[in-house]
Amino acid sequence: MQKLLLYTLATSLTLSVYSQDLVQYVQPFSGTAPSTTTAALKHSEAGSEKNANTIPAVGLPFGMTQWTPQTRATETKCIPPFFYKDSLINGFRGTHWISGSCMQDYGSVTIMPVTGALRTTAYATPFSHENETSLPNYYSVQLPAAHCRTEITATARCGMMRFTPDQADSLYLLVIPNSDRGEGGIHIDAAKGEVWGYNPVHRIYQGWGNKAGFNGYFFIQFQKVPVRAGTFHEAEVFTIDSISNQKNSGVFAGIKLNKGEKLCIRIGTSFSSVAEAKKNLQAEITNWNFDGVVAAGRQVWQQALSQIQVQGGEEKDKRIFYTALYHAMQHPRLFSDASGSYPAFAGGSLKKMANGHYYDDFSMWDIYRAQLPLLQILQPTRVNQFVSSMILKGQQGGWLPIFPCWNSYTAAMVGDHVTAFIASSWAKGIRNYNAEAAYHLMRQNAFAMPKSEDYINGKGRRALISYLQYGYIPMEDSVPEAFHKKEQVSRTLEYAYDDYALSVVAKGLNKTGDYKLLQKRVFNYRNVFDTTVGLVRGRYSDGRWYEPFNPDKREPYITEGTPRQYTFYVPHDVPGLASLMGGARGLEHALDTLFAKNEYWHGNEPGHQIPFMYNYTEAPWKTQQVVRNILKEEYSDGPGGLSGNDDAGQMSAWYVFAAIGLYPVDPVSGEHILCSPIFDNITLQLPGNKKLQIVCHKNAAGDGFIQQIKLNGKSYTKNFITYADIMKGGVLDVYLQEKVTAWGAAAAARPSGLTLIK
Repeated sequence: MQKLLLYTLATSLTLSVYSQDLVQYVQPFSGTAPSTTTAALKHSEAGSEKNANTIPAVGLPFGMTQWTPQTRATETKCIPPFFYKDSLINGFRGTHWISGSCMQDYGSVTIMPVTGALRTTAYATPFSHENETSLPNYYSVQLPAAHCRTEITATARCGMMRFTPDQADSLYLLVIPNSDRGEGGIHIDAAKGEVWGYNPVHRIYQGWGNKAGFNGYFFIQFQKVPVRAGTFHEAEVFTIDSISNQKNSGVFAGIKLNKGEKLCIRIGTSFSSVAEAKKNLQAEITNWNFDGVVAAGRQVWQQALSQIQVQGGEEKDKRIFYTALYHAMQHPRLFSDASGSYPAFAGGSLKKMANGHYYDDFSMWDIYRAQLPLLQILQPTRVNQFVSSMILKGQQGGWLPIFPCWNSYTAAMVGDHVTAFIASSWAKGIRNYNAEAAYHLMRQNAFAMPKSEDYINGKGRRALISYLQYGYIPMEDSVPEAFHKKEQVSRTLEYAYDDYALSVVAKGLNKTGDYKLLQKRVFNYRNVFDTTVGLVRGRYSDGRWYEPFNPDKREPYITEGTPRQYTFYVPHDVPGLASLMGGARGLEHALDTLFAKNEYWHGNEPGHQIPFMYNYTEAPWKTQQVVRNILKEEYSDGPGGLSGNDDAGQMSAWYVFAAIGLYPVDPVSGEHILCSPIFDNITLQLPGNKKLQIVCHKNAAGDGFIQQIKLNGKSYTKNFITYADIMKGGVLDVYLQEKVTAWGAAAAARPSGLTLIK
């Protein structure tokens, strides 16, 4: 129909559209209200941690710009554009909010319809959720005070809005670049019915407040030529055609409409230039067929959601499942234009992709755990482009980024999980990029320190010198050049995992010397484990342990959690962690204690692997029980249906994996823990026209404990399945029963760990 489909087809979504309408199950309002789950109420700090911070985003999977109703007119950190509890709409925004995050919007633009007399202040208008329709490809709302309906649809880089008054009146559209700093500019050509402008992007975390080196650009076309147009700054209205560097400023365009008469506008966006925004619009929306764009977007989402088809179970569970899959497909963000242009990483001139697409906004501390591993199964071709984008960032900026968002270095959170992501992709055979170039950048992060000014700018691992010197980061190193200061134990644990990830690539590329060095560092988690208390603990450079010890309180050496919660973060060597606890039964007891004390917090990522760790013990049935309880208690289908920040889809990806009976505790190993699915029949559409069908056999609807598993008709005794076996496709038969079983309890059935593969 239009060129907008080329983007999706070029990125490997070559699936047939199934007769079952899956888009209907998606509830974009999920996560737009504070969580009401037990764990969230206990463990979340007041404010943003209790909010999933999602928005009712209209767009395409992994698109450049999402479109949302706006109830908060700011790009401030931790404030998404839309809150479910709000009663006034003050615009409709083309947003780059990172879904489910506590970060910032950037480079956005807002359009606000005003009817009757022109108003450039106090124009917020009441709305009711009863008068809203929200789908991945379409949003509409009736604004009764304005006597106008607004509808939104979108493509990968562009948006389209349609306004319909329910009485004859003047309709004014305010177009506002959303710069909280009063920067940027906007221009209107009333004779052509065109508006264009830009909103400069600024960094947060390392380099906070500095310009990011690019802007959010927009180019807008009106279906009808305005009869009145101009600019404004707050309440002042001007007849000039452009305005710049004024906060609360923009342009207006007035058009007289009859009752029921429709007015469309179409908006191209870009991070490169106004010219590229216009080209994107010409490539993706070539006419005024609003309903056609809606239909095309629905087809794209149907294809994407059809990659996992579920049958049986409750309708509520399907709503939660496909909403989770929708949230897991918001990011990373397409950053390159239809022409291939994109802004160089960390500032600089424009670059151009010869092949594929360039992506950014990787909330990497979160998404390397489950969201990216999910895409490694469903869309490995796109994952190749993610890795290629990482290599480009490292080459353009000089260092592999830690947490690349708004196309800049941030050094946000802890760890070095771009390394873990690249290594997991490489280990799974996703290798259509320069592996030597990737290794060089990963190795530099693990072994070298940047110059002081580069380190301050966010390049390199935080506190690497201390980590290399002591084998852990001591309490004396407060990690001052970081947004998350201190958190020494969490950093140590996560660096140990990243070192393991790099060691896998080093071994595969015959970097023998590096491999031997890294193999010593992968066990650094032992250096912060206090065997006298059986948990991780802050430690000084002379070996003394931090006092006092509060296992179930937030401590300065732990990232967003407690020592007990973070103790279980040794995904690469769970058997080694168990040995520190006295063996597999000690690990089981430690897990039992965590859950009995109600100290498991699902609303934050470091513990997401914990429920599946019973598969490393004699009691895999406890994983099956605990996971089902979490699916039931920590997720719902209402606006408060997520138990914490969704963090670019990680919380949602956890649900997707758990609901189909899989989870990647260690994404680099490719081993996926098996547990009991909640649906009767699950079909994963895999590359190469392959399918993995998971079939649950029950005697009664409530059966939830695994009795046996068969893979392609043969008995399967391991309590995990590898990435390679998943990607081959086939049939996984899961036989469930009401009572606890000993399935998967034998030591030979358990996943691997470094202590078992010396």
